[in-house]
Amino acid sequence: MAVRLGIVGVGKIVRDQHLPVLANHPAFELVAAASRNATVDGVANFKTIEALLADGPALDAVALCMPPRVRYAAARAALAHGVHVLLEKPPGATLSEVDDLAAQADAAGRTLYATWHSRHAPAVAPAKALLADTTIRAVDVQWREDVRKWHPGQAWIWQPGGFGVFDPGINALSIVTHVLPRPFFLREATLSFPANRATPIAADLSFTDADGLPITAAFDWRETGGETWDVTVETAAGTVALTHGGSRLLRDGEELAAAPEAEYRAIYDRFAELIAAGRSDVDLAPLKHVADAFLLGQHKTVEPFDD
Repeated sequence: MAVRLGIVGVGKIVRDQHLPVLANHPAFELVAAASRNATVDGVANFKTIEALLADGPALDAVALCMPPRVRYAAARAALAHGVHVLLEKPPGATLSEVDDLAAQADAAGRTLYATWHSRHAPAVAPAKALLADTTIRAVDVQWREDVRKWHPGQAWIWQPGGFGVFDPGINALSIVTHVLPRPFFLREATLSFPANRATPIAADLSFTDADGLPITAAFDWRETGGETWDVTVETAAGTVALTHGGSRLLRDGEELAAAPEAEYRAIYDRFAELIAAGRSDVDLAPLKHVADAFLLGQHKTVEPFDD
């Protein structure tokens, strides 16, 4: 029997990714949606998750896709209602909130799944296998895009708890924490805050691991010439490049892996597996690096930014 799913927070990512996947996924039946400003055709619609849980159709699971600042209360309500929970990335506004949700899910015997869609990009698994068998000498991450294109009119992302450029930057961190064989740690950061915004528009980060591996990352939302979503790794076996957000893998320019994007199909495949197994999956490594950047980062004020 299909998992009866409700989706909460109907915005761009839901329309672009979640709804097309759910329309054809054999493990899920979308039966309801909750959103303040939008509806989904063909299902029961509500303004809030509280109304959905109280008055909506029977549910087995919810996918929470609202801004992270308000996600904790929604997840807590769903778990208390006996419902499995999928968290869009970033999984929450703070580490302590998500830790508490994991404990609540465990106590309730329900699945909590903190998703990292970029880890499911087609070249990420081959890159992880390749890097496990070679000496890594340096890593550089370039994650640059146009905020006006990818987050049009989303005021929440500039507010405290909205992550700013770390909303896309955490995708890069989710890949790097997955493909590198050892943990790494932030050493320095410069965060560029527009004079009229509470979250950064750019970030320059320097990491290392226990063996002194140099890892650098540059995130920028002011790129207007096309997206750059690349991870370049210098190794003893040559230069390994994971490009196009994890869709292509090259070594010294030779393509080793490439495939069409199917990240959200893989997310829902994983969610179905976790529910069937009675398990949760809550990896907070990418979010920890973002929190470290806000703790250690030097704040730099730059020109105001307006949509």
